Amino acid sequence: MKLSKKSLRVLASVSLATAIGFTAEAPNVLAAVTQPEPDTPLVKENLQHLSVQGVEKLSNGVKLDLGTNEAYIRLFDKDLVKVSVVKKGEKEFESRGIAKKASEWDTPIFSANGSADKYTLKTDEITVEIKMKPFGVRFLDKKGNVINEDYVNQGKTSGYENGKPYVFKKTDKDEDFYGFGEQAGLELNKRGDSIGLWNTDAYAYDKDTKYLYTAIPFFIGLKDEKAYGIFFDNTHRSYYEMASESDDYYYFYANGGQLTYYFAYGPEIGDVIDRYTDLTGKMDVPAKWSLGLHQSKWGYTADEILNVAKTYRDKEIPLDTMHFDIDYMDGYRVSTWNEEYKQALKDLKAMSGFHAIAINDPAVKQDENYFMYQEGTKNDYWGKNPDGTPFVGPVWPGDSMFPDFSKQEVRDWWAKNHDVLLNEGIDGIWNDMNEPAVFLDDDRHRHTMPLDTYFGTEDNKIMHTEYHNLYGHDEADATYQAFKMHKPGTRPFVLTRDMYAGTQRWAALWTGDNVSNWEHLAMSLPMNMNVGMSGVSFVGNDIGGFASRPDAELFARWIEVGAFLPFSRIHYDSDAKAEVKQGQEPWAFGPEVEKISKKYIEMRYKLLPYLYNEFKESADSGKPVQQPLVYQFQNDENTYDISDQYMFGDSMMLAPVVTKGQTSRNVYLPEGVNWTDYWTGKQYSGGQTITVDAPLGHLPIFVKDGSIIPTREVQQYTDEKPLTNLVLDTYLDKNASYNFYEDDGATEDYKQGEYNLTEFDVTRKPNAITFKQKQQAYSYQDSKLHQYTLKLNNVEKPSRIQAGNNKYQEVGSLEETQGQTNTFFYDENTKVLYVSIPADEKKEVQIR
Repeated sequence: MKLSKKSLRVLASVSLATAIGFTAEAPNVLAAVTQPEPDTPLVKENLQHLSVQGVEKLSNGVKLDLGTNEAYIRLFDKDLVKVSVVKKGEKEFESRGIAKKASEWDTPIFSANGSADKYTLKTDEITVEIKMKPFGVRFLDKKGNVINEDYVNQGKTSGYENGKPYVFKKTDKDEDFYGFGEQAGLELNKRGDSIGLWNTDAYAYDKDTKYLYTAIPFFIGLKDEKAYGIFFDNTHRSYYEMASESDDYYYFYANGGQLTYYFAYGPEIGDVIDRYTDLTGKMDVPAKWSLGLHQSKWGYTADEILNVAKTYRDKEIPLDTMHFDIDYMDGYRVSTWNEEYKQALKDLKAMSGFHAIAINDPAVKQDENYFMYQEGTKNDYWGKNPDGTPFVGPVWPGDSMFPDFSKQEVRDWWAKNHDVLLNEGIDGIWNDMNEPAVFLDDDRHRHTMPLDTYFGTEDNKIMHTEYHNLYGHDEADATYQAFKMHKPGTRPFVLTRDMYAGTQRWAALWTGDNVSNWEHLAMSLPMNMNVGMSGVSFVGNDIGGFASRPDAELFARWIEVGAFLPFSRIHYDSDAKAEVKQGQEPWAFGPEVEKISKKYIEMRYKLLPYLYNEFKESADSGKPVQQPLVYQFQNDENTYDISDQYMFGDSMMLAPVVTKGQTSRNVYLPEGVNWTDYWTGKQYSGGQTITVDAPLGHLPIFVKDGSIIPTREVQQYTDEKPLTNLVLDTYLDKNASYNFYEDDGATEDYKQGEYNLTEFDVTRKPNAITFKQKQQAYSYQDSKLHQYTLKLNNVEKPSRIQAGNNKYQEVGSLEETQGQTNTFFYDENTKVLYVSIPADEKKEVQIR
């Protein structure tokens, strides 16, 4: 019997879950995971029968008369289409998630043709066919292949069911789905899943939890090795049945709002994400310090913050940032300080190289003597009950008010009051509890504001049903603007627990209150990869788990992964909630785990030039940093369902151990390229599965041939030393090239063009290997680079090296090449050649 791909995925998931379950320690007993009220079903017997009754050509598409409704098909670009179905006379919807508004797009050249049964819009890249009866939309590539189409078999493709907008799409059995933001489960591929989006404070969630902290209604379909994306721009609670009922169709719908979606064609996955982030916004290039390691705990005393920071320095384990959780506030009042923690911040900043991030919650304590409560009440800044009175609900400070971030004046007020933090030396803000969470779990509240509360003004109310998924999005906007207001020219750092589509332009994401168990370690990989495929590159999980406590083996395996997350932070729950009083600092588990932790944390710092350049590319194109294999290898169907390996940037493939007691594992090497074991230098051809040893402390890493990985010496914090010697770790097949980007890493001057961009090219020729560089841009004048160390792996010893008439001198050790250009060293044992090249070398370097 041949099993379908869906069946095979289910079996693999059960197998992994069983392995994790049978080998894990008995977990601490945790409370039931918070979830919203039961799903509202789509009643298929009540779907609309819509047909086209009239056509009106528009300057960027077509308007269709559907009788009770109207449809608009608009071409935003040659590969981007907006589809809207509205009531007669209703305006088309555009959410706050959209960064590039409809009026800002340049309409592509297109043709329009109609017949009795269809109407066609055609650009250079895609054709949009609109079926007249029943109304349906089909997208084709320029060769006439169907990319995506409405499911017309039931005669009801899209419309409204009792106010719920819906769309049915045809699917093939081999079509696969990715994205949807933050999703639980052990599988990357979401085909066969039933997905819901409603931001939920799901403390200690598990692999079966449906609703988590983000609502990003965007997904990527992969069909016949070609990718497309759909962004269902609806902020209400929404649902996605991804071939969960039939292999013939999938559908999505929402509890309310308008039927609006955007269709983007690739054909590469990267093209789809680039176009989606054109629409919803690109992230900024982050500050370099934010890419270092972060350490945090709920419950650190002021003294413990300082002692932990000092211990990192004493043990020479790199660290950039300490986090201040809610204990730093005065009685959990936002925009206030407990004086002990304020002094701890001053003492921390007096130590070398430390940055500080402070948590912030949206709930404002109801306290007549508290300035935030006074100002918010006086100016009518709170979310409201149905009768117009401010909604009051308990959170950490007790009874609290909830700012109405839908109003610009409230966002400005919120930004202004960050001076209390930023002026004291806080470098980043961490937005928590912004679902918004409310400590009431009855059927009316479900741990958030009731559905009948509202925001906005009396003549333009925004019901909580519509605004809930946007609450954290608008708070992130306000927090980002706080940096513009109080620290102009400095790159903002905002960390958030909640997102809607587009929040990536203001904030990084951490995946909420995970648990210290093997299931969560395994789940973090596909979760982060799908977040990255949803336009959010800056993502991470609490290393070691937040709820409960890990043992030594679990923490060691987690730090092996955690050092290679886009956002890397150790964070753990209060001792009061843990059965085992176990710290989660690298040294807390004994010398062996400390050594493992230091090894991989140092490796992260060594790779910072590579990681920073990956983030620059993400800011340019939306490209994820933590990539599923299918992102780069979508022509290799063996990668479509791999959930426990990932690409860390363009060149490095990681295969972590995520099961207790496991000391070896299978690794799939994608086809089309050759691979090199990072640790041993052993080379492999692609398109095969190998078995590798993976004892505790060893993370299998493979490098794609044709790669250059820029590295540097290890630092104790990111700006400890200027970058003077850039190591170009090169894995050469025939050719390897790299564009190296450099700026000051701290200010926004790069947005005015103050950066350097250098192209490196290494080529294997019949009788030589050549190196050359080309300066593409040079406006950053403070670069301290004066040396490149070209590191060539798996090469024979050269007889000579020269650039023009300048011959390079062989030396007896790697150390002798450092700071001494025009030299080289060959390691006979590893077959690695190190060539020290002046950064201003204009001539081609020939290695013979």
